[in-house]
Amino acid sequence: MKKNNVIIITLIVLCLVCFGLWKQSVPEEETAASENEKTFEYWNEDAASLKSLIEYVEDVTDETSPNYIPPADRIATFDMDGTLMAELCPTYIGVKLLMERIFNDPNYEADEEMQEFGYMIADHAMDKSFPEDFDYTFSSHEAKAFAGMSLNEYADYVTGFLLKDVDGFENLIYGNAYYLPMAEVVDYLRSKDFKCYIVTGSDRFFVRTFVEGVIDVPYENIIGSDVELEAKDQGDTENYVYEYTGKDTLVRTDRLIIKNIKTSKVLQIAQEIDRKPVLSFGNSSGDVSMHNYALSNEAYKSAAYQLIADDDMRDYGNSAKAKQLRDKWEGMGFVVVSMKEDWKTIYGEDVVRTGSFHWLKDYVRE
Repeated sequence: MKKNNVIIITLIVLCLVCFGLWKQSVPEEETAASENEKTFEYWNEDAASLKSLIEYVEDVTDETSPNYIPPADRIATFDMDGTLMAELCPTYIGVKLLMERIFNDPNYEADEEMQEFGYMIADHAMDKSFPEDFDYTFSSHEAKAFAGMSLNEYADYVTGFLLKDVDGFENLIYGNAYYLPMAEVVDYLRSKDFKCYIVTGSDRFFVRTFVEGVIDVPYENIIGSDVELEAKDQGDTENYVYEYTGKDTLVRTDRLIIKNIKTSKVLQIAQEIDRKPVLSFGNSSGDVSMHNYALSNEAYKSAAYQLIADDDMRDYGNSAKAKQLRDKWEGMGFVVVSMKEDWKTIYGEDVVRTGSFHWLKDYVRE
């Protein structure tokens, strides 16, 4: 028995030595390529935007590089709608949630003003011809529609909505309507000690519920549009006067604090993170300010990535508009990510774009 044990141990040692020699013989480039292939299975290998990102990250995480960034300052900010989450089915998911609240919730009686706002959305969602002030007025109505709900009640309401089928697709629910390739980017950056933040125009608490289990960003790293909260029974007493008790419940109010787009994103990043990002990801003019803030980082090498919705086969992109946007964004110094050219899949191979919506029949005037 002892002799057999010696033979077994010798064989194990030889195997370990051979494995070590094999690892040394594999070029570092091949090893890195293999790791990236596993990390980015939803990206096309020749995607220029992906190569740009990997080169950037490898550079700034290399302690011997003059562009090295300490982990504490590796801040990456992501927009949500159209960057991490779908926004073309046929409009923003948060807008769809509000429409369901207005027209299909038996427990909510929308007043005339709210109903008229809903009809306006129905009239303009398909061709994206919303009024100029739509972003702010939408969030104001959203605040009003969910006022009085506790945070848990609101989270439960959102969770129930996220189980619904996405308009315009088969085999997709709203809770899974996020971009698989971008979720990989978040995971990759976090594995390289980047702190990832979602900086969005959507309601902060809506996004907190949406990302759970699908995009690995901590709740406290989500910065969004905000409504005021209050203790349920404090009445008209000011927050700095009212004494919170252990039996109080926090509820949403109808008072909008901030619509977090454009320069508001920069201000919120400064207030909540207190560090300039070195990476910024977005998809629209609402993200340009955030990109410019990152690119103005004088302490470290930085980069900004802008998605273009150019895929009209797997999603509802506009290739003609995307061409104009590519030229515009590249002219502003942003790296363009093409959903059509750079991604193997968007939501998964089993998800099918139907090419038709039941939006208008769902929300029609009585």
